Amino acid sequence: MLGIFLDIETTGLDPFKHSVVDIALKIIELPTQTLLATYQSLVKHPVDIWEKRDLISMQINGYTWEHISQGQEIAKVSCEIKELFNSVEIQRGKAVFICQNPGFDRAFFSQIVDVYAQEKMNWPYHWLDLASMYWTISHLKRVEKREPFPVSMNLSKNAIAKQYFLPPEQEPHHALNGVDHLIQCYQAVLNL
Repeated sequence: MLGIFLDIETTGLDPFKHSVVDIALKIIELPTQTLLATYQSLVKHPVDIWEKRDLISMQINGYTWEHISQGQEIAKVSCEIKELFNSVEIQRGKAVFICQNPGFDRAFFSQIVDVYAQEKMNWPYHWLDLASMYWTISHLKRVEKREPFPVSMNLSKNAIAKQYFLPPEQEPHHALNGVDHLIQCYQAVLNL
């Protein structure tokens, strides 16, 4: 089984209004934790897309117009990801996506490779999230120790990292840093 650890940085939170500016992923053979492939690319957009950016999102990820203008056209990014997935034989049932926020990442990933193309290529449609993994393992440990269920729980990636004495994600947020931090947290949560 392969894990596609993925992170995307965008011009904002709304996939109907905003666009991908940075995508990164690492494909790992899950049983052995062997890294099979790494991919990262900035995505170039026309000025009218850039002008619709959310300024708070841009503060978080730190990208400027100069960064974005150095990126690749989205069609090229799409082709490169398709070629990479083909080369490592990404297929439904043999791979899963793993993200911090799959609802967010999946919507923006579909801007790069549309859902019908993903379906035609038989890519996985299961997008797993770190927070659910952490929540489940934490809950099982509490049940085992007969501890009460918490009234609240911070499920941010940085909060999870803190529970395992890992540093927070590097700022500003860039996609490849996000993927590396996600993998560290995943390995800590699953005690790998």
